[in-house]
Amino acid sequence: MEKYILGFKNYLVNDKHSALNTTESYIRDINTFYLYSSKNYTKDLLKVDYDYIYGYIEYLRTIGKSNSTISHNIASLRAFYKYLLGNKLVSHNPLDGIKPVKTEQKAISVLDQREIISLLAQPSGNSLKEIRDKAILEVLYATGIKVSELIALKVTDINLQVGILTVSGTKNSRLIPMYPAAVKTLTNYILHVRPIIADEFSVDNLFTNMNGQPITRQGLWKLIKHYADLANIKKEITPHTLRHSFATHLLENGADLNDIKDMLGHSDISTTQIYAKAVKSKYTQNYTKFHPLAK
Repeated sequence: MEKYILGFKNYLVNDKHSALNTTESYIRDINTFYLYSSKNYTKDLLKVDYDYIYGYIEYLRTIGKSNSTISHNIASLRAFYKYLLGNKLVSHNPLDGIKPVKTEQKAISVLDQREIISLLAQPSGNSLKEIRDKAILEVLYATGIKVSELIALKVTDINLQVGILTVSGTKNSRLIPMYPAAVKTLTNYILHVRPIIADEFSVDNLFTNMNGQPITRQGLWKLIKHYADLANIKKEITPHTLRHSFATHLLENGADLNDIKDMLGHSDISTTQIYAKAVKSKYTQNYTKFHPLAK
């Protein structure tokens, strides 16, 4: 079965052009299913049926997996068997008839504008690290890009003269403007810091760690958490917090939802509507709290 799983991985990378994180999560789910099947003496995944898949889902529930994890496993297995079906390795998709598991949508983590200002102000020194860190925070909030997209940024993706950042996607690219303070901070980093810390390992990566190698997701997470602690922000901070804050603040200040969708790179407006719901919920809470006749 290993060759079929490897074939699926190659299909995701070369044909679907899936992001690295997506590919790894799919393969991780498939390998977990294969391990479960091996322990249950069903090593041939080409012969499993609907009932077997249903039993696996129930097994995931019994060991305490969350609905979101189970839902992701179902999506991974559905994609895997769709690949096998397309290559005529199975006669049907055993996931047909398996309904997605309903998951509770967690409230998004958003910093208010006061907290954002405080966070961006934390790296205020002139050390190489603080100049780099300030540029990273400014770019994340100015553009709303994902952490994975920031890691993948190249120097050539930045047009400092017009203040535009280009995000190269798997299917298309998108252009995102940056406010002047972010452009100024990024210019300072590119001209005076990156030439000092970058080395041959970083190639043309925009951001590197202090040893000159491409910055990692873990490194960025620690960086954001560090400055959030310095800013005395008590809210839960995730790698997506600045992205959520970017979209929410644009919407609160009158930006069009479709424009926000395009800047975030969402393929469907329904994904972007989580921010509209969050803003509406906030306004409703404030109305109920402060209107004298709303109580």
